[in-house]
Amino acid sequence: MDRPLRLIPTDPLDQLARTLEALLVVASAPLSVEELAAATDDDPERVEDALLLVGERFAEERSGIVLEHVAGGWAFRAARAEAAACARLFERPAQRNLSQAALETLALVAYLGPCTRPDIARIRGVAADSAVANLLERGLIAEAGRDDGGGAVRYRTTPLFERVFGLESLSELPRLDDVGAEAAEIRDRLYTVAEQRSA
Repeated sequence: MDRPLRLIPTDPLDQLARTLEALLVVASAPLSVEELAAATDDDPERVEDALLLVGERFAEERSGIVLEHVAGGWAFRAARAEAAACARLFERPAQRNLSQAALETLALVAYLGPCTRPDIARIRGVAADSAVANLLERGLIAEAGRDDGGGAVRYRTTPLFERVFGLESLSELPRLDDVGAEAAEIRDRLYTVAEQRSA
């Protein structure tokens, strides 16, 4: 004779945490509290409480997956201890084989953006077409309108850039004062271009 199925009562906050886990697993980008609240049709404060619960479940010291606040939202990432295995399975194209020119261009867009190819070329002293195209293809920068002066396309960094480099926002970028002896020269060149753009 079959035994009757016993229903186990579920804590509503625990159920919300489980739903958040599912949303974060299927999301292709970090999700904000507001986006999670809309998807779950729940209160943002309860979503924040449930995120704390998810964070406890996936604490780095006992899980291969951790919850992280990055690029203005919440996302799962592999624990640092598992990074080597993940790298062997899948190399992220956004990070793989970035040239020196691409890295310099990416830094300029991050610090000065939105900025145009001519802005980048003036600072670097060489054409920026190839580096910009490379970064666009990898999804690390995106178009951000056109410059008022000549109609050149302006570029900004993307949430993928913040996620790949582990930044919650661009405000976490290192200050120019911290990059060494050339900081003053870098700052002067950035300010010169910024002044030309605003003139």
